[in-house]
Amino acid sequence: MIKKSLAAFILLISIFSCKKETSKTSAGKIEKDTISKIKTREDSFKPIDTACSSKNKTEDYIAALQWYQYKTEKEIAQNSPEQNDKLYEDYLKIRNNYTVCLSENLSKVLEEYINYYDSESNGYKFPENVKKLSDELKKGGLEFREVGEGYTEIWSLPNHYFSIFKDKVTPDYNTYIEQISEESEGLYSADAGLAISWKELGERTVFWENFIKKYPTSPLISRVKEMYNNYLYDYLFGMDNTPTHEYSDGTIYDENREEFNRIIKKYPNSDVARKSKEVMSLFDAKVPEEEVHKKINIERKY
Repeated sequence: MIKKSLAAFILLISIFSCKKETSKTSAGKIEKDTISKIKTREDSFKPIDTACSSKNKTEDYIAALQWYQYKTEKEIAQNSPEQNDKLYEDYLKIRNNYTVCLSENLSKVLEEYINYYDSESNGYKFPENVKKLSDELKKGGLEFREVGEGYTEIWSLPNHYFSIFKDKVTPDYNTYIEQISEESEGLYSADAGLAISWKELGERTVFWENFIKKYPTSPLISRVKEMYNNYLYDYLFGMDNTPTHEYSDGTIYDENREEFNRIIKKYPNSDVARKSKEVMSLFDAKVPEEEVHKKINIERKY
């Protein structure tokens, strides 16, 4: 009797083990099949051309943006940092092209965007179609961004590129992408005036000066120099609606003089400090503004 019971128990254990193994195998097969289908769908997807066409819909561009992000992230994992520098440039170009196309497709929405501002609540009240479009853009790492003077544009989300390329590129690219990410969090200027504080502008200008000194042979150097010159020009002279001095007599405003002195004290050996001293000296000596610009010799490229 005991032998029969023991045999029955062993048989039950055997049956249960087989079922459990079969269940695990089936579950594993389903999971692998699902992943395989996803990869197959991604790999077989053909994104629309980066050349704009009225035949393409918003969802076509978003799907293409998502596909290129998937493709880029997959390549990043296999590349060297130097290869990822090139990949970043290619990815940036592709996204910029698609953003232009989306801007053309959504031109009517961009034109009307400012009309959704509600002065009573000091915020926007969007219709459902614009809310849905905003959600769709976020899927592609994009957003609507009001840029002043009644204009709205489509921008990449500030952290989009750094979230993908962080620590996967060479040090100069990593530093560049991270800083651009931080600077893109808000508007730099709007309505012909500075939209950040003078202190923040001073810090940005010094940052890019140091970048140029640290990475003089970087492939990024030409665009960084242009950005640095623009920042330095704005820091010293201001913009149309936020000048650093009185246009009539060249008197430097107190807040700008205070900022110049702050930067001189904090970064005494920087070119930004040297130029700040020179500007104050020239304006204080009542040198005509046109002559001041000639002596400082900084070109701003808009």
